[in-house]
Amino acid sequence: MLEQGVSRIYGEVPEASNGTQNFDDDGHVKRTGTMWTASAHIITAVIGSGVLSMAWAIAQLGWIAAPSSLILFSVVTYYTSGLLAACYRTGDPITGNRNYTYMHAVRSHLGRMNANFCGCVQYANLFGVAIGYTIAASISMMAVKRSNCYHNSGGKDSCKMNSSVYMISFGIAEIVLSQIPDFDQFWWLSIVAAVMSFTYSAIGLGLGIAKVIGNRMVKGSLTGVSIGVVSETQKIWRTFQALGNIAFAYSYSMILIEIQDTIKSPPEESKTMSKATLVSVLVTSIFYLLCGGFGYAAFGDSSPGNLLTGFGFYNPYWLLDIANVAIVVHLVSAYQVDCQPLFRFIEKVAAQKFPDSDFITKEFEVRIPGCKPFKLNLFRLVWRTILVICCTVIAMLLPFFTDIVGLIGAIAYWSLTVYFPVEMYIVQTKIRKWSTKWIGLQMLSAACFVLAMVAAVGSIAGVLDDLKVYKPFMTDY
Repeated sequence: MLEQGVSRIYGEVPEASNGTQNFDDDGHVKRTGTMWTASAHIITAVIGSGVLSMAWAIAQLGWIAAPSSLILFSVVTYYTSGLLAACYRTGDPITGNRNYTYMHAVRSHLGRMNANFCGCVQYANLFGVAIGYTIAASISMMAVKRSNCYHNSGGKDSCKMNSSVYMISFGIAEIVLSQIPDFDQFWWLSIVAAVMSFTYSAIGLGLGIAKVIGNRMVKGSLTGVSIGVVSETQKIWRTFQALGNIAFAYSYSMILIEIQDTIKSPPEESKTMSKATLVSVLVTSIFYLLCGGFGYAAFGDSSPGNLLTGFGFYNPYWLLDIANVAIVVHLVSAYQVDCQPLFRFIEKVAAQKFPDSDFITKEFEVRIPGCKPFKLNLFRLVWRTILVICCTVIAMLLPFFTDIVGLIGAIAYWSLTVYFPVEMYIVQTKIRKWSTKWIGLQMLSAACFVLAMVAAVGSIAGVLDDLKVYKPFMTDY
């Protein structure tokens, strides 16, 4: 997700400036964004933890279905992003009222009920993402520990360890960081997250290429993991789950309206945004194909759920350590930024319900030597701690990275990337019901809904299958 400015994604409208600069038609400081800046924002937002499971997803589908699926998802995402871009302004595409966030666009086109549904999906998605981040961070922390253990023992020690300890450590860090007011306003977080995500993605790609060269062969098959390596039932569920993992990698529509709100006009913001989306979808799709493809070519049927932990026992171990530390640093900051809208939503509702409660509204100053007084709110302390604990406990009970990623992708992709853009576009352009274009858009939405349900079922089946051999809090890896 795009860390910078994430507070505006979930319904918070920026205030108009009263300075002396030039203003746009809505009274806000004149926007200066271009196609290239918008493309950079999207690419920075997209290249992230989703790339880690791409090799595993390609391994389940094989050399024919996997690239075809990636291309299909990229085409659908580009098309629906264009529909969404057309909904940035309500009514006239040049002079209509601007929608500053995804949720505002849904409200202005489809009404409050749909906006509430949209909000529920977004907040549920954020909760799931926090669980996925906890799992991914613990896997990377274990990979660092295991690679050093294996290196120091000369390969004699199996170096098994329990993931619960690392998840608890990550959770404690997030509890502490969650108490920082306005954490998402730290602009440098976006830069840190972008650098870290590109670092570990580039290392993963480089190691994949190196391993293929070292193997002197390209592993993998046209149909993916063979029956025998997995059962026929597992093959079906994993295929569905792989589609969810690919969907997760393309689930970034909720940030597009906010990025479009940075673009200058003329020309129409929607035209510039469509070009930016095309560039970013091409770049990210090529990157996914390269990272996932070389990962599959390197490992074949044994491609790991997390690409970088699959190299854990091999040299150069220090390079793997750098990559996994980069993942942890990225996820520590991304967890906080992505959870800020959820934190604030509950706190805002509580303050409206109980405006006279000191527990909810009052802030206490805690003096820290050498620092500014820290503002402590008891409700914030309790509520945010409970949320982080819940995410951590669920992650400890279900520490299955690819399953969780697939489920999140299934939930978010259809609703946020397809359904709402299609329905808003129909309203925006006044497409007549039962017309050829209306039927075509509804068929696209229905097909993606079926695909999302299939991916969700596959991910849930994967969780149930993993639970047969996993004992919570006890299983070592």
